[in-house]
Amino acid sequence: MTDSTESPDLQRRSGLRRLKEGTYGGLFAACAAVTLLTTVAIFVTLLSDAAVFFREIAIAEFLTGINWSPNPAGGGQAFGIIPLLIGTLTVTITAACIALPVGTLTAIYLSEYATPNARSILKPLLEILAGIPTVVYGYFALVYITPALKATLFPEMSTFNALSASIMVGIMTIPMVSSISEDAMSAVPDELRQAGYGLGATKFEVSTGIVVPASISGIASSYILAVSRAIGETMIVVVAMGAQARMPAVREAALGIPYINPADVLLESGMTITVAMVQIAQSDLTGGTIPYDSMFALGLTLFVVTLVMNVFSDIIAERYREEY
Repeated sequence: MTDSTESPDLQRRSGLRRLKEGTYGGLFAACAAVTLLTTVAIFVTLLSDAAVFFREIAIAEFLTGINWSPNPAGGGQAFGIIPLLIGTLTVTITAACIALPVGTLTAIYLSEYATPNARSILKPLLEILAGIPTVVYGYFALVYITPALKATLFPEMSTFNALSASIMVGIMTIPMVSSISEDAMSAVPDELRQAGYGLGATKFEVSTGIVVPASISGIASSYILAVSRAIGETMIVVVAMGAQARMPAVREAALGIPYINPADVLLESGMTITVAMVQIAQSDLTGGTIPYDSMFALGLTLFVVTLVMNVFSDIIAERYREEY
């Protein structure tokens, strides 16, 4: 009887097999390196050109200015990002109010209520929304959503407005929320569901009290990814929201507290950070000018925001991940 505690070697040790496995490993490592180097190259490019811009324009002026006019027909230039941030946050928050609850409820239905035949039909149809070109969403918002809202709820709405653009961005990001959330819910073991049913819970109680909490890390990740997608959306807001950077009027409440009326933002045209970048890229500005370099400052701002959100998503997923 041997006293050896070494585990048996179950892998083939032939030279050809080792060569093939080494080749596969090197190929996968090269693909990972390309992804990493691409991200680093984008960041370095944005940072280097943005540094040129910030040598001319103070960071505080860029982050706190309330006027954005990089290439006016007459008058001085202004590089305040606040109007762009207001437009970006308006679209993102309104779209999230549509996509997150609808996407989550859709995921619960597909995971817990739909039959296998219904799921096999509905899920591919839902994911088709993610493949529709965004310019089509923008055209639909401009031609159909805006006239419908003006004829029913908001007669004073501008032709180009943030509300219609936000609605379509929200619809566009529903598949991202529903698909990722449904995958997370489907990964919950059936034993947990059967234990809930054994204790007398209804399907609704099992879905909301067991399945959703058990898959909260995947659901939260889908939320942050969808919000990041909404922040970076361009074509829908270009077509439906317009391209006019405007600062909404700051009003005073009864106690003198300043506030911004949501109607002043949602029902009027505006500009997001991505639209400002497109506008600069399509202009006659040449490299080496301050307005041209401002495009990279805006890009760096978006890069940092989306990077922080994705890191936050990974932290949440790691913190609340359940291992079965």
